[in-house]
Amino acid sequence: MNDFDDIRPLNNDEVKEAIESLIANEDFERAFRYIYPDVNWKEFSATMRSFKTKEDFKAKLAYEAVMTVAKKTTFSLTISGRSRLPKDKKPCTFISNHRDIVLDASFLNVMLYDVGYGMTQVAIGNNLLIRPWIETLVRLNNSFIVKRGVSVRQMLEVSKTLSAYIHHAIKETKESVWIAQREGRAKDSDDRTQGSVLKMLSIGGDKGNLLLNLMDLNIVPVSISYEFDPCDYLKAKEFQMKRDNPDFVKSQRDDLLSMETGILSDKGRVHFTLASPINGSLARLDPGMEKNELVGAIAAIIDREIYKHYRFYPCNYVAYDLLHGTRRFQAHYGPKDKQRFEDYLRGQLDKIVLPDKDEAFLRKKLLEMYSNPLKNHLVTL
Repeated sequence: MNDFDDIRPLNNDEVKEAIESLIANEDFERAFRYIYPDVNWKEFSATMRSFKTKEDFKAKLAYEAVMTVAKKTTFSLTISGRSRLPKDKKPCTFISNHRDIVLDASFLNVMLYDVGYGMTQVAIGNNLLIRPWIETLVRLNNSFIVKRGVSVRQMLEVSKTLSAYIHHAIKETKESVWIAQREGRAKDSDDRTQGSVLKMLSIGGDKGNLLLNLMDLNIVPVSISYEFDPCDYLKAKEFQMKRDNPDFVKSQRDDLLSMETGILSDKGRVHFTLASPINGSLARLDPGMEKNELVGAIAAIIDREIYKHYRFYPCNYVAYDLLHGTRRFQAHYGPKDKQRFEDYLRGQLDKIVLPDKDEAFLRKKLLEMYSNPLKNHLVTL
């Protein structure tokens, strides 16, 4: 395990020190009060000190915090496909589309916990660990670190270590893992599994074969469907800023705003669908294919499972018809649904402040975000 010390979750013998550092940190207290404004910090500190293991922390405090967020900011939080989970609770690598920086994995974990499957270890990019207390918190909550922004020379070594750790978690510690299908969120919701993610996952295996190494990870695709994405206007704004200035790069402040907005704002209905493990499909691929062709074929299998299992809301159908100037899906919404979404779009557009605000461009980007999952789903029919 020493090989993974800089990326792994905390060990249980490190929990006490981590908890003491958190409850003494003013920034952590301020962040926690966002969710629990009336918390008695002395009583809360005593509760924190009662947690002796990561499992205690996850099952009690982390679970309760995520469910509180769900109750405050979602109309419903649901999951389907539980019957597709391995009956023997065999560890899986859950690969999903990526909508919210923090909540995608958090929501999945509480729902897996509720059905008795157990929470996953979660991959999180170090670009989001803006403060030292955030790194302490996520590692206490059983997350492992994905190093972003390293040099080309360092990339291979970093990827090898990360991949080896994921294989270690699945095969040695017998814990499931969650990882997004791509680096960062798909800002336009046009979800595509990155070949680089699959190549990374394969290099830490011991089979000397990309296909067999990925099969060792027991990949289960997961479809995530948010009715409303609180960060949609921030994503649209970023599209215009990158269009107007190709050198634009988000700041840490931007990432922090996206995390806060995603956690605290309304999401409407949220649904997760677990697809079937893909090992059967992988076994039918020709292992003699050229590497990039093979990676593309595996990515297509994952994408198809994600597209097939999206859940759609009236806003998705309205967005598609508005974007394409059609009435193709009018049977799926009524005049009130359409007006509600139009009002929602106007409200989100009004939040965007830019010196040369291009309303038509921004509106188009918002419509693409809500219609792209439906566009991709149609390919699977």
